[in-house]
Amino acid sequence: MGPDLNSRITTALLCLALLSACGERSANENAADIVFTNAKVYTVNEEQPWAQAVAIKGKEIVYVGDAAGAEALVGAATVRTDAGGQLLLPGFIDSHVHPVAGGAYATALSLDTSGSVEGWVAAIADYAAENENAPVLFGYGFLATTFGPIGPTRQLIDAIVPDRPVLIMDEGFHAAWANTAALKALNITQDTPDPVPGFSYYKRDANGDATGYLLEGTAGMAMDSLDVITEEVVVDGLGIVLDIMNAYGVTAAYDAGVIGYEDIAASVLKRTEASGDLTVRLVGSYRPRGPEDAADAVDNALQWGRMIKGERYRYDVLKIMDDGTVEGRTAAMFEDYQGEPGNSGETVFTQEEMTSMIVGAAENDIDVHIHALGERAIHESLNAIEEARKAAPDSSTRYAICHIQVITDQDLPRFAALDVIAQSTPLWASYDTYGEQFVSDDQFSRFWRFNSLKNLGARLSFGSDFPASGAGTLGLSPVVQIEIGHTRQNPGEPEAPVQPRDTERLDVESLVRGFTIDAAYQMHMEDEIGSIEVGKKADLVILDQNIFEIDAYDIHKTEVVLTMMDGDIVYEPAAE
Repeated sequence: MGPDLNSRITTALLCLALLSACGERSANENAADIVFTNAKVYTVNEEQPWAQAVAIKGKEIVYVGDAAGAEALVGAATVRTDAGGQLLLPGFIDSHVHPVAGGAYATALSLDTSGSVEGWVAAIADYAAENENAPVLFGYGFLATTFGPIGPTRQLIDAIVPDRPVLIMDEGFHAAWANTAALKALNITQDTPDPVPGFSYYKRDANGDATGYLLEGTAGMAMDSLDVITEEVVVDGLGIVLDIMNAYGVTAAYDAGVIGYEDIAASVLKRTEASGDLTVRLVGSYRPRGPEDAADAVDNALQWGRMIKGERYRYDVLKIMDDGTVEGRTAAMFEDYQGEPGNSGETVFTQEEMTSMIVGAAENDIDVHIHALGERAIHESLNAIEEARKAAPDSSTRYAICHIQVITDQDLPRFAALDVIAQSTPLWASYDTYGEQFVSDDQFSRFWRFNSLKNLGARLSFGSDFPASGAGTLGLSPVVQIEIGHTRQNPGEPEAPVQPRDTERLDVESLVRGFTIDAAYQMHMEDEIGSIEVGKKADLVILDQNIFEIDAYDIHKTEVVLTMMDGDIVYEPAAE
């Protein structure tokens, strides 16, 4: 069904172009360019949730309704497409992803996050053999907890690649695994100070020598110093990432940080749009590196907004990263991590610094996106937003707190009360075997509280966090994420353990909203995209299964039949 539908659309569009070139015009001046009929159209518009037909003229939707109404817009040159009863949705929106930074890793070694240490070492050896002329070997995807409490060590890589620097980022890009050659190239010795002891630091052995495990900022510094990524690599990689996103039905996204590529981001985006390869609308952000940037954060965000913009992209959001991760024991908590007395994680910014930045953003109508996984980081972020609401009550600023892994009961209702978007990645809401060992039973029962937030009236948006999702490019698939958010289990495994609490399972409709209209709201674009309504952009996706009706454990098997942006096909599967 899929390839046949696509070939009919493509052929009809070619005919339309030929007719236009010859000067032929429809007798109906209001005729649509494209009409989809016999579709199950879920509009995500509460006033008209379902329809049978959609008509498009130019880049916009001009009709949503029944087949009879669409017929009135059919002219001699209109492309008429029978959708065969398949599900038609607004184009998916990824509300937290790193496409530019991810592009840098599109051709790097990608490890299987669920793999073993032995498997990762073997993969590094194979990659080294395949890239024998590369001066530095670079990759990502390991899960630090798989190594046990010591973490990854340089000796494991030294045994297979002793003569070239090797740097492997973890699955969340919060840490790195380096060999001895990399440490020497970075000039890391016993005397090298830790940038932020206990948060951004070099793990050391009993002798004080670096083990090869680099946490938080030290990992990013290593990437920069080893110069593993060039602008050409990022441009080519971004094109690859955008193609993959289109293949999963994604037509818009929030770029949560061009981490490490701030100096070339404007050029990369400009070149990608000029080449015609920017097939995903992007709203992006400026991210202060740490407390040293706090005082200038608002001014820098304003400058980025003025300088980094095009027809399909604008980078004018302030992104604040305020803590780390649970698996790295750097997410800020209210109690110590299990087995680590005295370590309850750290916030990057003090409460005063957070409040100052967020109030400043509100006074300048800058949207804010805050990375906070731990309950203490979330609490302090909400405190800062509450102060901003008081200081600038008429501000148009929209606030999102992303990841939100562990939330206290007291802070749950504050999201709705303060109109804060709860942003997260449903992919992570399957049973967290590794995270469980680091937190108390009470904290573990408060992971990913999606349904509670919804029931309290909070707006939720969802995204992949690629390439930091830990699932490779599969993490970019909204339908895979929708299944996991709905079941809180591994995809396709009804017998798998359920991530506590099972009452936090979220309904499919809410998950779809989180990948469409509520994500559009976060991006300040709900008047343009996110639902199928007259006057909005013709960003659409057709799926081969109705995810509202099929077995929950089959949702991840759903295939994208067609992805359309601005009325143009940006993805269709290859004909069999």
